[in-house]
Amino acid sequence: MDFNKENDTIAQRVSAMNNRVQNIQENDLYYYNQPISELLGGSRVLVNGREMGMYASYSYLGLVGHPRINEAAKAAIDKYGTGTHGVRLLAGSLVIHEELEETIAEFKKAEAAVTYSSGYATNLTVISTLLGRGDYVICDKLNHASIVDGCLMSGAKFLRFKHNDMEALENRLNAIPSGATTLVIADSVFSMDGDIIDFPKMVELCNKYNAWLMIDEAHSVGVLGNKGTGIEEHFGLEGTIDIKMGTLSKTIPSVGGYVAGKRELIEYFKHASRAYIFSAALPPAQAAAAKAAFEVILDEPWRVEKLNKNTHQFISGIKERGFDTLYTETAIVPIICGSDENAYTMTQIAQKRGSFVLPVVSPAVPPGLARLRATITAAHESEDINKAMEDIEIAGKQVGII
Repeated sequence: MDFNKENDTIAQRVSAMNNRVQNIQENDLYYYNQPISELLGGSRVLVNGREMGMYASYSYLGLVGHPRINEAAKAAIDKYGTGTHGVRLLAGSLVIHEELEETIAEFKKAEAAVTYSSGYATNLTVISTLLGRGDYVICDKLNHASIVDGCLMSGAKFLRFKHNDMEALENRLNAIPSGATTLVIADSVFSMDGDIIDFPKMVELCNKYNAWLMIDEAHSVGVLGNKGTGIEEHFGLEGTIDIKMGTLSKTIPSVGGYVAGKRELIEYFKHASRAYIFSAALPPAQAAAAKAAFEVILDEPWRVEKLNKNTHQFISGIKERGFDTLYTETAIVPIICGSDENAYTMTQIAQKRGSFVLPVVSPAVPPGLARLRATITAAHESEDINKAMEDIEIAGKQVGII
């Protein structure tokens, strides 16, 4: 392929992205894809030979490296080996897969659950399996890309509403023809902004307009609710979500995704969703690790309490220093920098001082809203958080945003 072709659209796209990356690298502002050579406990990492505090982790409860979870994974390898004989429907289903799904169903107070190879694949396959032409799907404008891609792939009429605006959602619902099948989908906690969906109102509207409700709990399991079971517990509205989606790669330190719901629905997915039928089963070690992690969350409630305490310390401290954190209420804390250049420079300063934060820039977020997206975990200690806030404050002053 000649990437110098002037009129070739593919070549132009490839060159434009690579040129952008090269420019950032040449200015010593490229901080993506950094190899982490060692995990030094739950809150520290070794990067390029330097020990740093980790503030880009999705391990909200600090379960990466938990001895009980590690032992479960090792035992699964000893029992089953490192892989399976294929896809679950044919020769790849193991007892540990069934045990994991039973554990998820119990944790999410659902009748049944099914697991997939990734969170992205879960959203893609669930939405496109449920819906087709003639149906309607309504999506919050800030939903994760995997939700958007699943909506587009389904062939249903795809409608979006202003972020967390329940009046806008009702306007969408009210405009749909009577009797049409409708699915409403939202993140529980939004991955770039850290705010929580207005879940009680969304439930009310779905009931009023007879719409199915799907909630992506990738960033709320382990974070919301006194026990960390998610958004239904947080609002005291157990049993109100039709399709409970989540990941096994964030608070749960493994890999994969799942949906939980009515037994009939889960049985349907096991025989109709392409990501189940045509993807290899989860490796036994990862299934066992995920199962153990759900159990640890319930057995060690102090982790949720500590996460809440750490989150409050960080959000309040960053705000007191003059930063804009939008509407976050959770462990995802956007620190608005303005321009992409400010975000890159602040990352450079913070990382050189020992705080591993990363920039999020356009097009992942709107122009002018580039940010550091810091994440807080239960593994952080109070003094760790103070040090990170000091580093970020120094970076903010140097670029002139505070």
